[in-house]
Amino acid sequence: QVQLVESGGGLVQAGGSLRLSCAASGSIFSINIMGWYRQAPGKQREFVARITSGGSTYYAGSVKGRFTISRDNAKNTGYLQMNSLKPEDTAVYYCNADIFDTRFTKNDYWGQGTQVTVSS
Repeated sequence: QVQLVESGGGLVQAGGSLRLSCAASGSIFSINIMGWYRQAPGKQREFVARITSGGSTYYAGSVKGRFTISRDNAKNTGYLQMNSLKPEDTAVYYCNADIFDTRFTKNDYWGQGTQVTVSS
């Protein structure tokens, strides 16, 4: 079994910062792409950022220059550093990862989500 657990969400004022973490655990052989998505109330889930196993990063235009995605492969953990937060960044943030387990089966996993609220 593989599990993703996010942490680090909370309430912050506009202009502030938060750092989200996503820890993968279980029967993991390797993690390919790790990513972050978010879903605001009444809206569809949207892509935020992703990072490959080699460290290449991609960002949604709305967060580029403010958010930084990173990962620690030794710890099977991904991070999302969010700076200059805006009220429109308020959403539940979900971690996503493309993982090969120890039986070499590849699956797409999601965390349970962590709430980020930015007050104006």
